[in-house]
Amino acid sequence: MPLTRRDFAKRSAITGAGVALAGTVDVLATAPGALAATTSSEAEAATTARHSGKLGYGELIADPDGILALPKGFKYRIITRTGVTTLESGESTPSNHDGTATFEGLRGATLIANNHELAGARADWPHPVPLIDGLVYDSGAAGGVTIVEVAKHGGDVAEWVGVAGTATNCAGGSTPWGTWLTCEETEDKAGVKGFTKDHGYVFEVDPYDRKANRDPKPVKALGRYAHEAVVVDPKSGHLYLTEDAAGPNGLLYRWTPPAGFKHGRGKLRTLADTAGVLQAFKCFDSAGQFVDDLSRATKIGTVYGVDWVDVPDRDAKTVSIRKQFATGEVTRARKLEGVWWGDGGAYIVSSFARAESPVAHDGAVWFYDPKRRTLTLKVLLGVNPDPSVDGAFDGPDNITVSPYGGLILAEDGEGIQHLFGALGDGRTYPIARNDLNIGTADAPEYSEFTGVTFSPDGKTLFANIQVPGIMLAITGPWRRNSGC
Repeated sequence: MPLTRRDFAKRSAITGAGVALAGTVDVLATAPGALAATTSSEAEAATTARHSGKLGYGELIADPDGILALPKGFKYRIITRTGVTTLESGESTPSNHDGTATFEGLRGATLIANNHELAGARADWPHPVPLIDGLVYDSGAAGGVTIVEVAKHGGDVAEWVGVAGTATNCAGGSTPWGTWLTCEETEDKAGVKGFTKDHGYVFEVDPYDRKANRDPKPVKALGRYAHEAVVVDPKSGHLYLTEDAAGPNGLLYRWTPPAGFKHGRGKLRTLADTAGVLQAFKCFDSAGQFVDDLSRATKIGTVYGVDWVDVPDRDAKTVSIRKQFATGEVTRARKLEGVWWGDGGAYIVSSFARAESPVAHDGAVWFYDPKRRTLTLKVLLGVNPDPSVDGAFDGPDNITVSPYGGLILAEDGEGIQHLFGALGDGRTYPIARNDLNIGTADAPEYSEFTGVTFSPDGKTLFANIQVPGIMLAITGPWRRNSGC
């Protein structure tokens, strides 16, 4: 039964849902808290004020090798690097590392599914994902997924292709049954950029069974649009998917499996193209008023009720899905990026909002509670006045829940790029800084961090520097920070 605006308004009057809270909110140990005050301008000051060198693991120490600055006691290891490391088949590790997930391998090894966000014509990329026989969806596309195996205790590394011939593989998500869902962040069709097939789909990749990845098939039931990330509700079987798009802003989607369907390895690829129900979200506040864009929320603790609206044409044959809805039918948000399942719900990142949104900000994290059908603002970053100066954080993208409490976010903003943590009481702290200047001394440029995720045992934090394509394993004296 849908949660109507009237129901939510009535509930809010009784429980106070939707009332913006100052300071911390009632959240579990792994949830972030207030990173902003009551307005965007106040948020900017609060973000800076709450960042403290005494929190977390200490100040970052510049890397003499010019790769990764870390706190004292921490170290990193390069696992793969484009143009340096090679696949089992002999080609270079593909470039443009993006979303990842880790899985338990044999004999204590860690398996890592790694996206390669390569857009457009294959000929434009010197290090595309190799077209391995049987693993290719579209021979004209450069992207795909590689599987990286790291032996126990950081031993030998092997890498092979999971899927090839896909496009703009940005983020994705792991499944409860031990596979990786890789998402294409594009809407390009066959006949453009050398493509022979339509793109903008989700593909399932099995890190354990290479044979299961043969004859790649898109899961068309999940829609064709600029996919970013996906999570699976292990109880209901729903999938929640984000869209990174503008003109108009993107949407959050929910896919409900058809009656009698049971998830499992390889089951998604057996679905009919129109199986289940794909819907987009529609939010309303405690007064029952429709919310057109998530950037309207400027107070930590703001709670919106959520309804779901059926997508008319999920394959977007003539019109992009986000353009199929009239004004007032759905809620939008700029750069809906990373999403991670934890605490019984989905943490969802809106990387930033600018002129295309009602209110500007430099990053927000929301929590969707499927039981209450509510969306709560947990993290809000004010606009960073000078991203070239180390200190404040902006543009969060990939996200993971830390086994040590709080969230860890990967920056995809302007200027300096960080991995940073966010605690339940509203404080933030740096974990790493990208010291690899791919620009010049006079005009430095630093690539975004991507693919932030912990190893299954929680001892190693994996993360990528997208350009040129470097996978890093970070180890050190991890511990729970006070205030989580």
